[in-house]
Amino acid sequence: MKRIFLFLLTNLAVMLVLGIASSVLGINRYLDAQGLNVGMLLVFSLFMGFTGAIVSLLMSKPMAKWSTGAQVINDSNDPMHRWIVGTVARFAQKAGIGMPEVAIYDGEPNAFATGAFRDSALVAVSTGLLQSMTREEVEAVIGHEVAHVANGDMVTLTLIQGVVNTFVVFISRIVGYVVDRLVLKNDKDAPGIGYIATTIVMDLVLGVLASMIVAWFSRQREFRADAGAASLMGDRRPMMHALARLGGLDPGEMPKSLAAMGISGRPSGFMALFSSHPPIEERIAALQQMKASR
Repeated sequence: MKRIFLFLLTNLAVMLVLGIASSVLGINRYLDAQGLNVGMLLVFSLFMGFTGAIVSLLMSKPMAKWSTGAQVINDSNDPMHRWIVGTVARFAQKAGIGMPEVAIYDGEPNAFATGAFRDSALVAVSTGLLQSMTREEVEAVIGHEVAHVANGDMVTLTLIQGVVNTFVVFISRIVGYVVDRLVLKNDKDAPGIGYIATTIVMDLVLGVLASMIVAWFSRQREFRADAGAASLMGDRRPMMHALARLGGLDPGEMPKSLAAMGISGRPSGFMALFSSHPPIEERIAALQQMKASR
């Protein structure tokens, strides 16, 4: 409940700040007595679509630590912590990225990577993961998260989110204007109830479709991160074993803002279209089809 509350609170704060900023900059004045200024609407849509996504990315590391209670262990002298940090360092060097911050958080089996930059990311594993897996399997999971960082997945998904957000804002307001002026014949200078109601409905409908698009891209990134873990370890079997074990474990609920970067989820039925992770079986099958490492 705390994680969901923090997620909603953060998003509300971002939207409030963006609303105030767009008003101060004057880019929200795309409707006037002359009608709809498409150029200004596009500027507004780009601002709202990309700025929110970029701000969320820039805030991802501190928000991840705050929402999960993750404790950074880079300087810890605990033997287990030293092994985890050493594993991350080894994979980071092999992947050609800067050393990430490494953290542990209390929770069911899961892990995630986040951060705006490849050379200053955060890789975190849960206590449940460490207690439920062999060291080789934990290494595979860490390799998966390092691969996410090396592949630039956080930035890629942010850009995709920005693009779909822009389309949602732009199209919903175009449709709202058409309904208000052409269908309901509102001839007043200010937008009428038709514009407001239609825009809200279109934001919701298009927002659902946008979530499906982003989730599809995220699922493709998971396959690539699995393959990256196999490459970093020089063997696909540990990642396959880790996934098989996760298939029999509760992966734990991730904060929504971090779900796409976690190691596991459990999509099923229609909701699978909104899942950031493919089914475990499909991920194992994809690894089986890889050529054996030499």
